[in-house]
Amino acid sequence: MGNDQATAQPGGPRAAGAILPLREKAGYGLGDFGFNLYWANISAFLLIFYTDVMGLAAAAVGTMILVTRLVDAVTDPLMGALADRTRTRWGRFRPYLLFGALPLALTGVLTWTVPDLDPGGKLLWAYATFTLMMLAYTVLSMPYSALSGVMTADSQQRTTLISFRFIAAFAGTTLVNWLTLDLVQWLGRGDEALGWQLTLALYGVIATATFATVFLTTRERIAPPPQQRTAVKQDLLDLLHNKPWLVLFVLALVIMVTIVMRSGSLVYFLKYHVGRPELTGTFLGMYSVALAVGAALTPVMTRYVDKRRLLMWLMAGVGVLSCAMYFVPPDAIWALFALNTAIGLLLGPKSPLAFSMYADCADYTEWKTGRRATAMTFSAATFSQKLGGALAAAAIAWVLAAMGYVANEAQSDASRQGIALLLTVIPGVVALLAAWLMRFYPLDDAALERVQAELQARRDAAA
Repeated sequence: MGNDQATAQPGGPRAAGAILPLREKAGYGLGDFGFNLYWANISAFLLIFYTDVMGLAAAAVGTMILVTRLVDAVTDPLMGALADRTRTRWGRFRPYLLFGALPLALTGVLTWTVPDLDPGGKLLWAYATFTLMMLAYTVLSMPYSALSGVMTADSQQRTTLISFRFIAAFAGTTLVNWLTLDLVQWLGRGDEALGWQLTLALYGVIATATFATVFLTTRERIAPPPQQRTAVKQDLLDLLHNKPWLVLFVLALVIMVTIVMRSGSLVYFLKYHVGRPELTGTFLGMYSVALAVGAALTPVMTRYVDKRRLLMWLMAGVGVLSCAMYFVPPDAIWALFALNTAIGLLLGPKSPLAFSMYADCADYTEWKTGRRATAMTFSAATFSQKLGGALAAAAIAWVLAAMGYVANEAQSDASRQGIALLLTVIPGVVALLAAWLMRFYPLDDAALERVQAELQARRDAAA
């Protein structure tokens, strides 16, 4: 990459607002392709892997996922504080993407390994390996998210940059959803446990290459004020006095419940409610393509619609369509496809919008306090996302257990009804709640322009 030391330095007040080159946007975005080789597997297949391949009880899996994800979520702010205080010749955030990839690849393989142990030993193995994998995931994902907040100060550029990220993310999700079950069968040659292990090894190699690409193609341009020396406690207090961030914190938790509950229950829905498990790859693949299309359209939509209002409308649409899906008969396959794909199209812009707003919240803290903690802003927000995801995954397992779910057997009417509600009405109501919460987000376009104009004036004066 030439002179790495030069690229690690802020480029001056005007460089912070410069238009990012296509190479840098694409290079940054590719990183989330790698992350979603793991995240999409966790969302769609980990629960059914534990119940139907490893043979663990659904209720025990639900508790295990909740406990391990809570531990993981608590580490997010700690990692954010560490990244904000990192000083290297390559920058604050980029080095983690280079040196953290191998531990994630190794722990990913271990998580999808079925040990030769009794049920109690297998459950302990699941606790240990999943916790380690998510810790390794956090070490990379927190600096990666924060990196988008220091590559440019321009709000529209940020939205475009993060749209690249989530186009690549949904491309990774599409690959996982469409090919994973086939890869498991092909690589395992009839041994499903071995197939999962080898599939995650392959994904680990690909992901490691994408993280190296992010390191080589990106540049950090925005640094905290030179005189800033703050304690971690002060960073957290600044967030607690940041109203836009507080709204996003609650909103991220609520929206993640919707997303994870739908993705985690979809495999069960097709296998046991519809009775067409062979449609899983196509069903999830079309959903992922719709997510990617929605993410790609986000920069276009934000030119004409305020981010706050746009997210409100999108989540309301998700809520209405999810509830409507409950009334579609199981044999109306094309209607189910159409509704699920439409929901994916509406959910696609959610992630680019939310992560662009997190960067705006870092600007808001700097404008209000004179202090900047970009990684802490992102990591404390993803704490709520992981908490929401943990609650959703645990709720799926607990509902299945309460309804009498038995792995790899025909389900009772109560169990089938519970599976249908998990995909449709329950996440639909949660999405409507998210739309209502968005009313309280105060940074509309006019307020954000005022904040960023004043920050730019301060940077010019300091320069």
